[in-house]
Amino acid sequence: MSEDQKMYVPSSPLPAARSGVLTAFDPGTRTLEAGFQVAPPFKALPVDILFEKDVTVQLRDGVTIHVDVFRPTGTEPVPAIVGFSPYGKGQGASVSVMGIFGLVGLQNSIVSGLEKFEGADPAYWCARGYAICNPDIRGVVDSDGDSVLWDRQEGRDCYDIIEWLAEQEWCSGKVGMSGTSYLAASQWFTAAEQPPHLTAINPWEGVSDVYRDLVKRGGMPDTGFAQQLQEGSFFGKNRKEDIVGEVERFPLMTDLWEQKIPEFASITVPAYVVASYSNTLHTAGTFRAWRRIASEEKWLRVHNSQEWPDYYDEANVEDLRRFFDHYLRGEDNGWEQTPHVRYAVLDLEGGDTINVPADTFPPSDVTSTKYYLDGGTRALTTTAPTVAVPAAYAVDRNPDAMSFITTFEQETVLVGYPKAHLFVEVTGADDMDLFVLVQKLDPYGTPLSAFTIPNHSPMAHDITDHGATILRYKGSDGRLRVSARHLDEALSTDDVPAHTFDRIEKLTDGDIVEVDIDLLAVGLVFHAGEQLRFVVSSRNLLGTLMPGIREYVGANSGQHVIHTGGEHASYLQLPVQTR
Repeated sequence: MSEDQKMYVPSSPLPAARSGVLTAFDPGTRTLEAGFQVAPPFKALPVDILFEKDVTVQLRDGVTIHVDVFRPTGTEPVPAIVGFSPYGKGQGASVSVMGIFGLVGLQNSIVSGLEKFEGADPAYWCARGYAICNPDIRGVVDSDGDSVLWDRQEGRDCYDIIEWLAEQEWCSGKVGMSGTSYLAASQWFTAAEQPPHLTAINPWEGVSDVYRDLVKRGGMPDTGFAQQLQEGSFFGKNRKEDIVGEVERFPLMTDLWEQKIPEFASITVPAYVVASYSNTLHTAGTFRAWRRIASEEKWLRVHNSQEWPDYYDEANVEDLRRFFDHYLRGEDNGWEQTPHVRYAVLDLEGGDTINVPADTFPPSDVTSTKYYLDGGTRALTTTAPTVAVPAAYAVDRNPDAMSFITTFEQETVLVGYPKAHLFVEVTGADDMDLFVLVQKLDPYGTPLSAFTIPNHSPMAHDITDHGATILRYKGSDGRLRVSARHLDEALSTDDVPAHTFDRIEKLTDGDIVEVDIDLLAVGLVFHAGEQLRFVVSSRNLLGTLMPGIREYVGANSGQHVIHTGGEHASYLQLPVQTR
């Protein structure tokens, strides 16, 4: 059924700005000698590397793709690490990737330029006894077939690549996967297919549900980044999936979208998952997958920056090597003693705490605590107001939002999943797009934020004042189209509501309805005297998740009413850590 619903548009050739020094089709094996530089800005190779370029791999349905393999020059069989994505396998040295490094404030000299964008660097891994396999996946660059976007088809394709690798005489038979963003999401789909030789995975921030994370977060058709991903990737000779067209034609959950959710219960391979609180594209999906995968041997590290600086940080690469050395090389290095959860607590004033050990996330000493909204005082209180006081705003006036504030008298730490439980009403319309935000304020009431990247330049300020949310953290946000409020009872928990998105339940004048809105996971400390502000609005409070993409504008009209107190005691539930 999902294949019948798939839509395609023509692909186009890889643009010059996305092409690297080694992009051109040129099959064969060569040795890249120690000291080799793919281009002057990049790191020189520390050792000789065998480079097998444009090797043909046939997938189970007969489609031919091409992969690049970088491996040590010795004769000892080695494990392999796969980076699966639609970005050209030679794109690491391209102008576009160099520009992204510049945007976030990374030096190109920290990598060799041989790595796939967002993937493992052969210069590091080959020197330590690993092979790196970078495929041009189905439909991309010179590979045959039509490409798809984050789909179970990709899991089957990567299964075939992994099993092909395991058969190579130079391979030890153990294969892992690593990478951020697209390279992370593809690991969920691949691991769910259970390739026999997939030994360990390392998803480093990635969506895990295309409908809920990419195209319809909160039931709203926010497709700005999906359009950028579709138009700015999947370059090739044939066709690519038209994800933007699909969401317009199939706005509710269908088999098409179900096939873009991995079978979490089938993921049993050892996993080292890396997440952050600040990535408005990846945070929800990474934590969702962490909760739902069935792996008994799984680790979570929640960091305090952005995925690219975190992924290429020397200490973090060494940490990842301990994980892969244990599972792919069989080394008894004590990795199993690593805390299963290491989380960060953000301060937003320069005092972040990282690598706090725990057995679970949220930690066991966290209590979900209700802070009730008071429409009269605009306070958040831990006791429900007895008097019902509705609070309202007109969506076409300023302010088109309302705030509720609490002041912490002693240091308070939030670690876990916030949610909003609201009683809402609309007049003059039949639906509401609601945006909510938890902010930290200093003792003087000033909202606090922090860059997640090393680049703090004037341009970085400009693009993150409103938008580019992955580059600057301003708080935990959530959203919901009220007509999509129907809860999925099987997936929802007391801390994390989940919606079915399979029906539309419009409102009528006078209706007061209950809604549950999940906010992104949080790790945030409030010092004595600091404040928490909870904002409810008809407006996209944070803007776009990436610079330069179309911003979603809420489909709103009329007046929004938030009911508080009495029989309609709306509240914000916060994960409060016991002192």
